[in-house]
Amino acid sequence: MKRNSWLAITFITAALLTAGCGSTDQAEQNHSDHTQHAPNGDLQELTASADQLPKFLDNQDPVIIGSYKVAAANRELLKSIPCYCGCGESAGHEHNGNCFIKEEKSDGSIVWDDHGTRCGVCMEIAVISGKMKEEGKSTKEIRNYIDQTYGQGYGKPTPTPMPS
Repeated sequence: MKRNSWLAITFITAALLTAGCGSTDQAEQNHSDHTQHAPNGDLQELTASADQLPKFLDNQDPVIIGSYKVAAANRELLKSIPCYCGCGESAGHEHNGNCFIKEEKSDGSIVWDDHGTRCGVCMEIAVISGKMKEEGKSTKEIRNYIDQTYGQGYGKPTPTPMPS
């Protein structure tokens, strides 16, 4: 990657890691008719499309909002990228995309998940994956990089199948 790209990722990574994985009461203040809580406590919100971000992001840090935008723009890619925060076991996530989006419905509506608002590892993996795709890396190259980078010292990965 170019030097400026790595500097940007380093800055974002530092910001995301300080966020960590933890709970917050911010989501509790943003209830509407389109929200519900998952069994693990994550707030989930329905919007008309991936272009409409959930209300639970309204008062969040721009870095967090940016990671949700990256996740929305890279939905297919993130289905092939595992998350290494342990959310496979704690939240039943299948891939990194589930940290941001629980479900894409057939009508194009999106059920967002607020898990990513509290987890620097989730956001970091999504942002790095999106940047690598932007630079022309294949899904398999991105997956290999994420596995090598997060394979030691992080949580158990989600059960994400290897892309072909």
